[in-house]
Amino acid sequence: MRYSHVCVEALSCILPPDVVSSAEIEQRLASVYERLGLPAGRLELMTGIRERRFWPRGILPGQISAQTANAVIDKSGIDRGDIGALIHGSVCRDQLEPATAAGVHHAAGLPPQSLVCDLSNACLGLLNGVLAVANMIELGQIRAGVVVGTEMGRDLVEGTIDSLLTSRDLTRQQVKLAFASLTIGSGSAAILLCDRKLSRTGRRLLGGVLRADTSAHQLCAGGVDSEGAGDGRPRMQTDSEALLHAGVRLAGETWTAFLDSVGWGLESITKVVTHQVGKVHRRMLLERLGLNPELDFPTVEFLGNTGAVALPMTAALGEEAGHVQPGDRVAWLGIGSGLNSVMLGTEW
Repeated sequence: MRYSHVCVEALSCILPPDVVSSAEIEQRLASVYERLGLPAGRLELMTGIRERRFWPRGILPGQISAQTANAVIDKSGIDRGDIGALIHGSVCRDQLEPATAAGVHHAAGLPPQSLVCDLSNACLGLLNGVLAVANMIELGQIRAGVVVGTEMGRDLVEGTIDSLLTSRDLTRQQVKLAFASLTIGSGSAAILLCDRKLSRTGRRLLGGVLRADTSAHQLCAGGVDSEGAGDGRPRMQTDSEALLHAGVRLAGETWTAFLDSVGWGLESITKVVTHQVGKVHRRMLLERLGLNPELDFPTVEFLGNTGAVALPMTAALGEEAGHVQPGDRVAWLGIGSGLNSVMLGTEW
């Protein structure tokens, strides 16, 4: 995929107010750790995640997404009448129907001729939304579009803790399968893309590639009450080690195709933004791709794994911190369970 007319005009994110440390989670699981002989501190030691953030109870994803969407539109300076698409791309949604995007579209005051839909694909929903909007802009169907999402990790983490505490025959293997669920955090992010003729920044989306390895689709699976707990909260089981190696392998294959597609050499890339999973994933990914860790902007230490908003939220925070500068060639390196990978090249 190559684009000639698409710009990444603005990024925005909102961080949740409630901070929960890995130490606090382990304190709640103290009886499990003692019974199975697990050492305290392993959660942060193995993942690098010292804390994650949660939204207050009772908040719906669409409520936060409306704020993030309005923030990115205001930041861009783009007229709302020029926005022809609103895609809500997070795993978390307000309900099965109508689309969460409908409420966000209404709250953002966008025109009735807009495309309005939810697009969900594990941790790649927002990046898939970026591709959908970029394609529409490149084809001349719309002048601008917003991709937004909000992830709510509290119920998954707290439901997992309760399941571990109440299981009568819990084994180390079961804890291992639930471990990734304890790394989940929350957050919200939005991306506004527009036609180059509308852009004030000139920050171009040059193109990208997609790759899939669906033979690995069962390595990470979750859903509402998937363990039959009866409390309506989501549960997830993850073969973390197998997922790690399969994901890094797929990323390596995608990377080769990506460099060829956008016409970049390794030396021409000045910054990268990666999907935030944990310290081991980050190290293995950057080693596999031959990238200097200093090019990356890690956020997983204080945000946890925030699903589909992890990469765009990190991109927004990196821009705010001055990590990304005008003239940088920035590679967005996305991957999600399924397995799927999306890599995009931007010129800041």
